[in-house]
Amino acid sequence: MKIFNCQQCGLMVYFSNTRCERCGHALGYLPGLTTLSALTPLEGECWRPLAAPEQPSRFCANAAHSACNWLVPAESSDAYCRACRLNRTIPVLTEGDNLSRWRRLEVAKHQLVYGLLRLGLPVTSKFEDPNVGLAFDFLARPEGQGAGQAPIVTGHASGLITIDVTEADDAERERHRRDLAEPYRTLLGHFRHEVGHYYWERLVQGGPWMETFRELFGDERQDYGASLTTHYAEGPPKDWRQRFVSGYASAHPWEDFAETWAHYLHIVDTLETAHAFGLRVQPRGARDSALTMEIEVDPYQQPDFDGLLKAWLPLTYAVNSLNQSMGQPDLYPFVLAPAVMGKLRFVHALLFPAKVAAMNALTAMQ
Repeated sequence: MKIFNCQQCGLMVYFSNTRCERCGHALGYLPGLTTLSALTPLEGECWRPLAAPEQPSRFCANAAHSACNWLVPAESSDAYCRACRLNRTIPVLTEGDNLSRWRRLEVAKHQLVYGLLRLGLPVTSKFEDPNVGLAFDFLARPEGQGAGQAPIVTGHASGLITIDVTEADDAERERHRRDLAEPYRTLLGHFRHEVGHYYWERLVQGGPWMETFRELFGDERQDYGASLTTHYAEGPPKDWRQRFVSGYASAHPWEDFAETWAHYLHIVDTLETAHAFGLRVQPRGARDSALTMEIEVDPYQQPDFDGLLKAWLPLTYAVNSLNQSMGQPDLYPFVLAPAVMGKLRFVHALLFPAKVAAMNALTAMQ
């Protein structure tokens, strides 16, 4: 994530902020400019963004629920912003904790959309294109419904991503993380994983990447349901760390791709934050140059995958050491084996298909 500053007073502000704490200006996000802007009021519900005075705007309709701070052009017929137009279903906001949980879901979804747009990926809602568009169902079990009812299953099907709103409850999510023996489970991780299934259909399925995909991830034509049943009954293979980014990735090639895709988005977005803060890693007394890093290129525009890894690995060593100093578990509980790096390189090549260097490196890994 980039660093944002209030255009009125210069205070550093954050992606989901709606007001500058120093000068009091309202804040709104301009997705076309990927910037958070201080605002001055115009007539009616319109605002003038100080970052783009020539673009009068108004807030997304979901701002009324304190669930969105994105802006819509004043002349647009759309009530909702580019991120909120992806919603097909939201929970009944007057029931239980649905409103607070939905707000947390929206924070994660908006961060997801931010990254997708930064990567130049197509982000089209099913309302605009029912065949290849993307949509979200945020579902909650109605109040009074018995525990014996069928559970809500988080997943993806033909561009429709379903999220159980209880995933926004920290205690519930931690219980699932523990029961499923997952070292890492976050709302943002869910969104990035499920959208990986969607982009597999958009970028890989039936295209020129299929053969390479099957060489790296396996044959996706194997029975998906049976594969998941086996995974949940027996767990991942003992050597999964040598071949997969997570235990769940070993369940089926589709899940392997989705887990790898999500991991790539984690890497790029975290590196963008480190780049925005000007972070460098240069351990005192270290003789291994692999432990040093400085990010000189916007990670979202980095065509060289090795350049990303060269920055990423030292950064993870540093942040894990900082967490340990606070008595916390590793912030980054993963090990990237060579086979996993090859799969991440594949995702990178999908996003930079014209880069000869990335393609040559991918070929060398096969």
